Amino acid sequence: MDPTLQKPKEADIYASFPSRKGERIQFSSTAPFTPTYVTSNLSLTSDPMGMYNTRVKGRQVLLENPAKESRAMKALAEKRALKKKEKERKQLGIIVKREAKEKGVWKFDESQAKYDLFLPLHHLWLGYMSELLGLSSKPDSTPAPDVAAKAMPHSSGMHPKLLKADYHGSIMTVSQSKNPCLVGVSGIVIHETENAFKVVTKKNKVKLLPKQNSIFTLAVPLYSVLPPTHTPNAPLPLPSPSPAADPAQKQTVLDMPHIQFELYGNQFCFRAAERAGRKFKHKETIEL
Repeated sequence: MDPTLQKPKEADIYASFPSRKGERIQFSSTAPFTPTYVTSNLSLTSDPMGMYNTRVKGRQVLLENPAKESRAMKALAEKRALKKKEKERKQLGIIVKREAKEKGVWKFDESQAKYDLFLPLHHLWLGYMSELLGLSSKPDSTPAPDVAAKAMPHSSGMHPKLLKADYHGSIMTVSQSKNPCLVGVSGIVIHETENAFKVVTKKNKVKLLPKQNSIFTLAVPLYSVLPPTHTPNAPLPLPSPSPAADPAQKQTVLDMPHIQFELYGNQFCFRAAERAGRKFKHKETIEL
C-alpha cells in the first residue's frame, strides 16, 4: 500500500499535554498556550498556523453544546413571573389599604356630610371637564336649538376622554338598577372605588351606589364655565369657599345647558387610576 494514501492519524484532544523528554513546556506572552497547543497537536495540515488564524483566532469556541430552553419552559417562566408580579401588586394594594385605614384616610365624618360643602368641588370638576373636553364659551344670549346642537362636541371625541376622566365632584344619578330603592338617588361623588360611587345627596345623606347591575346618568356642561382669558397651561380657578355669598355658586350642572350620558356600571368596575391606562373594548350590554 502506498504510504501517501494512508488515513491520517486523528488527534486525541483529551490526551495529556505532550512534553519533550527531559524538558518542560513553558508558555509566555510571546508564545501563549492556545495557539501553541493547537498548532502543535490539533492540526495535521501543512499550514497549522494558517488554520489557527482562520478557524480559532478571535472566535468563541464552545466545548459543549449549550442547553436550549424550550418554548414550554419559557412560557411557564413568563407565567410565573406574571403571577409573582400580580401577587406583589395585590400585596402592595393590601398594605396601602391597611395604612390608609390606620391613618383614617377613607374615614368620613358624618357631621360634615353637607351638600353645600361639596359644591366648590363640583364647580372645580365643571372647570376640569370644560378644559378636558375643549368646550366652547357660552354665548351672551340664549342660542337657538340648532345653534346649540352645533356647539355640542362630537361624541366620538368625547367618549374616550370620559372613560378615562376623574368623576370626583360630578353629579351621578341612578337611572336604572336591579335594586329599585336606588333608582333616582342622585348626589355629588366624593369617593369612587372599584365597585361603587359614594355620593352626598341634597338631603345631606351619604349614599353608597354599587356599580354592578346599575345604570347611571352623568351630566356634562354644554358650554365652558372657565373665563375667556383662561389658557390650557394656567391652573383652574378655585371656586368660592362659601357658596352662600354668591348665588351662582349654588348652581350645578343640572341648572345650566348640559349633555347627558348613560354610564353602564357593569362595564365600569375599575378603579379611577386603572381606567386612565386601560383600553376599553366594545361589549354587548344586557338591558336591566
